Amino acid sequence: MNAKAGSIAWLSRLNFFLADVRDGLGPFLGVFLMGQGWAADDIGYVMTLGGIAGMLATTPAGALTDAVRAKRLVVGLGSVLVVAGSLLLLVAPSFTLTAISQVGTGIVGAVIGPAIAGLTLGIVGQQGLPAQLGRNEAWNHAGNVFSAALAGALGYYWGLPAVFVLMAVMALASLVCLSRIRPQDIDHDVARGLDPERAAADQPVSTWRVLAASRPLMLLALAMMLFHLANAAMLPLLSQSVVARGGADPALYTALTVIVAQLVMIPTALLTGRFAERQGYWLPITIA
Repeated sequence: MNAKAGSIAWLSRLNFFLADVRDGLGPFLGVFLMGQGWAADDIGYVMTLGGIAGMLATTPAGALTDAVRAKRLVVGLGSVLVVAGSLLLLVAPSFTLTAISQVGTGIVGAVIGPAIAGLTLGIVGQQGLPAQLGRNEAWNHAGNVFSAALAGALGYYWGLPAVFVLMAVMALASLVCLSRIRPQDIDHDVARGLDPERAAADQPVSTWRVLAASRPLMLLALAMMLFHLANAAMLPLLSQSVVARGGADPALYTALTVIVAQLVMIPTALLTGRFAERQGYWLPITIA
């Protein structure tokens, strides 16, 4: 039996519970703010601010993940900050505080992603990475289905504030999962992408030099930027449109749209991880 099997299992569970935490309120944000009397353009402004903040923070966040060994602490602290920022909206949903909350959520979300990737690589190593990334994503989408179903039910009976409570509970569960991942199972040199020989020889490698000198990495970054420009966040706009016309319960309708999308993503993530393990990433990314 793999000595790290316990930590790998808790890593999967961590991805399950973080699904409702790392992106903040996600598509529920728009319908919540509409219920507070916000205009659609103002909602778009604060969501855009959060997206830009996350984009600008992504590369420094990756460098931070490389530099620190307390990756579990980074994920845990990030989870707490996201929940705190979201609860701030429940108390005082003014434009200024909401903008600050979304900028903070965007930055922290940009940190959590690389930290989870670093944890994964440090635990399973390069050989086990493709399959484990697929499992991470599958558990993440399963967590989204679970939390969206609960959010829809709780929101239907008690209103959208129940979604905030659910997020706090999921964050606490993610902290429990983090505590069960054994620090000795994380190889921090491998987590930085170093091969064992280089790590043993203690030869320092500049992350920025690797990034700038790698043409494939730069092309991949450009391709992913173009993909996300084409993959605009239409789901929040759909929910806001339906709710504005009074066509459905805000929490229930938003939850159902999330569930449908995530149910498609679970088998896709598992199949992609298995395919990438054998054939590489090129074809799955091209199809996407």
